[in-house]
Amino acid sequence: MSLFDHKLTEIQSMLEKKEVSIPDLVDESFKRIAAVDGDVKAFITLDEENARKQAEEAQSAGKTGILSGIPIGVKDNIVTKGLRTTAASQILRNFDPIYDATVVNKLHEAGTITVGKLNMDEFAMGSSTENSSFQKTRNPWNLNHVPGGSSGGSAASVAAGEVPFSLGSDTGGSIRQPASFCGVVGMKPTYGRVSRFGLIAFASSLDQIGPITRNVEDNAHLLEAIVGIDPHDSTSANVPAEKFSANLTGDIKGLRIAVPKEYLGEGVSEEVRQSVLSALKVLEGLGATWEEVSLPHSKYGVATYYLLASSEASSNLARFDGIRYGYRAENADNLIDLYKKTRAEGFGDEVKRRIMLGTFALSSGYYDAYYKKAQQVRTLIKKDFEDVLESYDVIIGPTTPTPAFKIGEIIDDPLTMYANDILTIPVNLAGVPGISVPCGFAENGLPLGLQIIGHHFDEKTVYRVAHAYEQATDFHKQKPGL
Repeated sequence: MSLFDHKLTEIQSMLEKKEVSIPDLVDESFKRIAAVDGDVKAFITLDEENARKQAEEAQSAGKTGILSGIPIGVKDNIVTKGLRTTAASQILRNFDPIYDATVVNKLHEAGTITVGKLNMDEFAMGSSTENSSFQKTRNPWNLNHVPGGSSGGSAASVAAGEVPFSLGSDTGGSIRQPASFCGVVGMKPTYGRVSRFGLIAFASSLDQIGPITRNVEDNAHLLEAIVGIDPHDSTSANVPAEKFSANLTGDIKGLRIAVPKEYLGEGVSEEVRQSVLSALKVLEGLGATWEEVSLPHSKYGVATYYLLASSEASSNLARFDGIRYGYRAENADNLIDLYKKTRAEGFGDEVKRRIMLGTFALSSGYYDAYYKKAQQVRTLIKKDFEDVLESYDVIIGPTTPTPAFKIGEIIDDPLTMYANDILTIPVNLAGVPGISVPCGFAENGLPLGLQIIGHHFDEKTVYRVAHAYEQATDFHKQKPGL
């Protein structure tokens, strides 16, 4: 049994009793990475020397805390001082940041030890981690299948037992979708709950950092450590930090659940649909009630998202020009030629596709027809959620319409790939919190995920429902046979 099969509270108890040491935990992580990451390819960069040094220092200092001494992997679009941060793009292949992201600072204060940076779709643009310019991450449950994306490395590293937890980022489902595909727990907090300072921007009004873990309790502990207002991020919300883990009582008697008919309709596979209906029966057995509702504008979510996200990406990625930092093309004739060559050579196809789409949507003559219209529809999608949540405590449905697809299966079909996020995108557009927890397995043995969505800044209820369901089932205890 791996040390990482234990919950955080159990690991801390073992540390206090001196049954294990912090260097043992870090050693366990690197041994597992050496054993399986040649197949999984979750990590882009490892920081073994520094991690082992930090482990020895932490052991000598005798610090205590629920996260103290625990190894963690960080998605490679979250900057880490002195540790290469590439966003899985050639344009940042030699970028060594000079500061830490706020979430990294908070985790250091809590005592975690960063073992390395995790693979992702380039600039978080993708749903399969096939768009990384370095390597394709594979699903630990079946190496021929994708782990999801863009936080594929973050989810795969946890599922493969390389680290007990990781950080990802979620713009349109990029934490929840890979968590579902890899059979782990992934939380997208309310927009503004976690600082984005130090997160390499894709779409600033949608991006949110969140935790990926083996179980709900650990997820709550990790989120507790990274929430809070940040003077470096004007979009971070001035909402008091909460002890989410204290609310995991298992009691959901009287809880009102809304189940959108759109989330169990066309495009959702029968085995996914049945897994959600089975989960609802479990929750009914725990004293909750559910009713079918409608989120009528959800069907416009994918089109709305790709217009808005691409428009924001067009603006955000203008900073990568070969002048200040990052890759710079050689043999340019003039400044304009330098811009063109640097961006042509540094960005991958998917990033270029989205920059072009966003630039078009923002251009004169098309702004009102596309970008402005998409913002108006976003408001309608947000209002759908607000209307339903006036009468219900949570919204529940599948995380993804199907289990993980095969590597290479739809990479050349962008529209099909984009539609894969149809159930997660509306949550980002509305800014509400959502979590994915394991809820079964497909016929081919791949995991399926249940998505639980809550009111703005009501992560505590989302966690309470997720934990109650988790304790009544054993899907989260299953591990891939790597």
